[in-house]
Amino acid sequence: MADITAKLVNDLRAKTGQGMMECKKALVESGGDMDKAIAYFRAKGVKSSLTERAAGEGRIIGAQSPDKKSAALVEVNCNTDFTAKSEPVQKVGAMAAAALLKNTGGNVSEETAVKAELTIVSQTTGENVQVGKTAALSNPAGVVGLYLYAITGKIGVIMSFSGGVPSDDLIKQIGGHIAFARPLGLNRDAVPADLVAKERAIAVQEAQATGKPPAIAEKIAEGKLNSFFAERALLDQAFFNVQVFTGTIANFLKQNGVTLDKYVRLEVGQ
Repeated sequence: MADITAKLVNDLRAKTGQGMMECKKALVESGGDMDKAIAYFRAKGVKSSLTERAAGEGRIIGAQSPDKKSAALVEVNCNTDFTAKSEPVQKVGAMAAAALLKNTGGNVSEETAVKAELTIVSQTTGENVQVGKTAALSNPAGVVGLYLYAITGKIGVIMSFSGGVPSDDLIKQIGGHIAFARPLGLNRDAVPADLVAKERAIAVQEAQATGKPPAIAEKIAEGKLNSFFAERALLDQAFFNVQVFTGTIANFLKQNGVTLDKYVRLEVGQ
């Protein structure tokens, strides 16, 4: 007789959403073979495993340490938006974010408590509920801010600041800008070099096509690259809320006496 371990039973529960005793029985019937056990359930009317269902919906859930020295984001995916905004998904998301906050280098989806809760939520909702992307930042010498876009619940931003203590409003404003503007990186160096080279080459070709000398074409290209970076590099971008500040993000931060060292933006499905 095959050795039916608790792990094997739990893995089948996570895949099918069936109860513990039903999963153990299916594994006994199939000699411990996972594929045969899933086929066993299909023969009983379970048409597909939970993990085969596309988990295209979800929420971004965050956690921040009391001293504001670290913060974490977790994406929880499921099949429908109805389930995504439900209390069980919020609960498992909060559990996963808290676990990531304690162990920023860990795989939260493999944490025993989180894994067990994901199985319970999948069984309760009948959907494929899983942890997707995760991110965490720590700054012992500064402040790590957390921003969650409350309207949809699908975007979260964490930001590491130094040089001063950012106000809660500043964190909200910068987080809102990042959520809205979707920059490619913090500064010009963070924009992929191949993308910059491609844009530069196109700008030079366009200038030369108008009959401009090479030296002038290069200057025109530099001007176009400045516009290119103003759309893609966060510090070069114009702050999105002109009622609060008119100018670049770099100048807005400077006015408030803080430096943004790093940020991470997560969005469901992106």
